[in-house]
Amino acid sequence: MSPSLSNSALGPIAFLVGAWEGIKGHDTAPSDDRQTETNLFRERITFTPIATINNHEQTIEGLRYNTVAYRLGEQAPFHEEVGYWLWDNDAKQVMRCFIVPRGVTVMAGGSAMADDKEFKLAADLGSATFGICSSPFLDREFKTVRYELEVKMLSPDAWAYEEDTQLLMKGRSEIFHHRDRNQLHRVID
Repeated sequence: MSPSLSNSALGPIAFLVGAWEGIKGHDTAPSDDRQTETNLFRERITFTPIATINNHEQTIEGLRYNTVAYRLGEQAPFHEEVGYWLWDNDAKQVMRCFIVPRGVTVMAGGSAMADDKEFKLAADLGSATFGICSSPFLDREFKTVRYELEVKMLSPDAWAYEEDTQLLMKGRSEIFHHRDRNQLHRVID
């Protein structure tokens, strides 16, 4: 058994400890002319345990993480983010809070059991608990109104995600679904 799987205090996020790479990512995003473009990408995500957080009656276990993604064939990253994945065992909640240096922060959450191998998280614009905050430019031009993430552990050394960042873009009445998905494999325990 992988050492990361034996850390039961981290609940359903225990398997993430370590470094992961995905080489077949698929990104559907707004193009420069505000239409739709598809990008194939590779990414590296690293998860490091943090100290237990004791906040009065609440105890949280967590992972600090960072992600860097590159379009296939390019050397410069097109996406980066940093944040935390958190587990509240008493509330049976998984949380992911992160910032993307384009000017958006997300605090997403969802219910899970400690031994779940898959879970879903969501955040909504205007929510005081699991919510979204953007810079003035993004709020005006590419307002994020909802974020959804589904995570599936495929094996101790592989997992997959699908995320849907729902945008209300200036000049368009319908929601744009900025979707990303990838399957990642462990590179460091």
